[in-house]
Amino acid sequence: MADVVTDIGDTKAYLLAPDGPKVASEQDAVDIIGQLWGQPVALVAIPVERFADGVFDLKTTLLGHFTQKFIGYGKRLAVLGDLGEHLAASESLRAYVRESNRGRHIWFAASIDEVAARLS
Repeated sequence: MADVVTDIGDTKAYLLAPDGPKVASEQDAVDIIGQLWGQPVALVAIPVERFADGVFDLKTTLLGHFTQKFIGYGKRLAVLGDLGEHLAASESLRAYVRESNRGRHIWFAASIDEVAARLS
């Protein structure tokens, strides 16, 4: 499966394929956002599998810097998939996910269907 721009309800979304290059850094976020320049994409959905090792360890600050770029450029970000192992190992990550999911910009969801429900 390739990365694709699609509609989720009334929202244009860029869905990254699970098997592409790993992402972790602020520059990776800027590169993804740059690929969308000039397109009316409001949401980027990235499967958990696309994140490099260590991203979900909040001590590295990688996740915070990565997600902040999406907020700064006015894009919503959905992290898709099972974070169970990471959540079990970190109270800080559980709190980060809980707070993010209360907001409107960064969401952690089991599937794209869950994101679609939040958008409707």
